[in-house]
Amino acid sequence: MDDNQLLRYSRQIMLQDIDIAGQERLLAARVLIIGMGGLGCPVAMYLAAAGVGHLVISDFDKVDLTNLQRQIAHSSKDIGRPKVESAKATLKALNHTTKVESIDEKLEGSNLLNAVKAVDIVVDASDNFETRFAVNDCCFNAGTPLVSGAAIQFEGQVSVFDPTDSDSPCYRCLYQDGDDTLLSCSENGVAAPVVGMIGTVQAMETMKLITGLGESLVGSLLVLDAKYMEWRKLKLPRNPHCKLCSNRS
Repeated sequence: MDDNQLLRYSRQIMLQDIDIAGQERLLAARVLIIGMGGLGCPVAMYLAAAGVGHLVISDFDKVDLTNLQRQIAHSSKDIGRPKVESAKATLKALNHTTKVESIDEKLEGSNLLNAVKAVDIVVDASDNFETRFAVNDCCFNAGTPLVSGAAIQFEGQVSVFDPTDSDSPCYRCLYQDGDDTLLSCSENGVAAPVVGMIGTVQAMETMKLITGLGESLVGSLLVLDAKYMEWRKLKLPRNPHCKLCSNRS
């Protein structure tokens, strides 16, 4: 790190659990964030500000007026602009030293798998089960840790799935194909701060995985009820009948 970086990240470096070694791990890390919506915006902004060296952001959508209530990386002038372009500009303004790679397409199939293999951690900030299952499967097959989040109305949840941990469940241990218990924001609405609360937890879990500090949410599901401001941490064991990870040795 140069003198400017030492000053920029000084408030993190003074934390004994991060220190210079942890900050250097952040600077060397490569993180893929799938979705630049309500969750992905705060995730990306906090990771860039915290000094993650390389962010890969993926989204195939354009900024819409209805997004601006909660998707804080975009502004009114960005309406009609690809979300990854808008978000990239915001991230570079926050921290010009962070390398930001944008993917303006829906990652799927071999493209998704290759993108997952090329990073240290994946953050799933998508808003539908199809994408979540696909991302989970690719992370499991690639051996890449996954930080998963979801939010709707006044509720949210976060968990971490780590294929390198033999005790870790995967997303399919939590939900099965065809499960429609989580609907979209466009169908049911969402309170603006809720996605920020869940997104910042995802960012913190990502930093913990990179630096090795504390204890991650592997094996747990953190659930938010913002109406009553209640957080619950539930045990999430591996499903012995999971069609993806049950045969893991």
